Amino acid sequence: MKLGLVIEGGGMKCAYTAGILDRMLDDGIHPDYVIGVSAGASCGASFVAGQRDRNRRFFVDYVNDADYMGWTAFRHSGGNFFNLKYIYQDLTGKGGRDPLGYEAIMKNPCEFWAVATDAETAQPYYFTKKDFCPTDYSVFMATCAIPVACRPVKIDGRYYYDGGCSNPIPVRKALEAGCDRVIVLLCRPKDTVRTPEKHRSMYHAVLARYPKLVHSLDVRHLRYNASLNAARRLEEKGHALIIAPEQELEITTYTKDPEILQGLYDTAIREYEDIREKLLHFC
Repeated sequence: MKLGLVIEGGGMKCAYTAGILDRMLDDGIHPDYVIGVSAGASCGASFVAGQRDRNRRFFVDYVNDADYMGWTAFRHSGGNFFNLKYIYQDLTGKGGRDPLGYEAIMKNPCEFWAVATDAETAQPYYFTKKDFCPTDYSVFMATCAIPVACRPVKIDGRYYYDGGCSNPIPVRKALEAGCDRVIVLLCRPKDTVRTPEKHRSMYHAVLARYPKLVHSLDVRHLRYNASLNAARRLEEKGHALIIAPEQELEITTYTKDPEILQGLYDTAIREYEDIREKLLHFC
C-alpha cells in the first residue's frame, strides 16, 4: 500500500496548508509520496523534513520583511513581486535565517516532487529532491514563479513558471507513481468552481513570447475544475481523502497581514480536529 499526499498551491492562502501539515506531523502521519505545487511544494518540503512550525514562520513572521514581497521586493529582485531569491535562497538556504532541513529530507524515504511549468511548452515538469542542494533551491523558485508577478526561473537552460499553470492538483501523477490512497490538501473549499483568469489583456501582453503558456492560462480554470472533479470521484470510491477549508478564505494570493495569516493558520488547526479521526483511519 502506498500513501500519497498532493498539495495544491495558492500563495499566501497556503497558511492554511501550513496548519494542516503541522497537525499531521503531530499525529505521525508519514506519506510515502508527496507532490506539491507552488507554495504547496515549499510547504511539502518542510513537512517531509519534519520541521514543524517552519511553514507558519514563512507566512507570518517574515511576510513583512521588505524583501519578501511588494514593491520594494520588486525593485530589489529585478522584477519579482515575490522576491523568490530572498525567500528560497537567503532565508531557506544553508546559512540562512530559517534553512530547510536538507539532510532530513534526503534521509526520509518519502518521495518528493515539485511541479513547475515549462515556459515554452506550457507542459508540467516534475522536479524531485535530487534536483536541489542546501545552497540552491531554484526548484522552489521555479514552482512558485507566478506569471506576470514574477519572472521565469532558469534551470539547466530552460525557463519555468508556477506549476499551477499546467497541473494545479496533480492527483493523476500520484496515481501513476503507484499511490493507491491519496490525501489531497487544498486551500480552497472542495466544491470550488474556478472561473476564467482575470486581466487577460495584461498577461497576454507580458507573456507574448510564450504563446503556449498564454493559452494554458486561458484554459487553466477548465483544467483545475477537471482535476478537482477527478479528486472528488476518487474520494467517493474511497481512494482519496480531500482536506479543504470549510469556507472560502477571505484572503488573496498576495495578502501580507501577519494577523490575518496567523488567523488562517489557526483556522486550519481547528478544522483539522473535524477530520482527524477520518484521516487517521484513512492512513
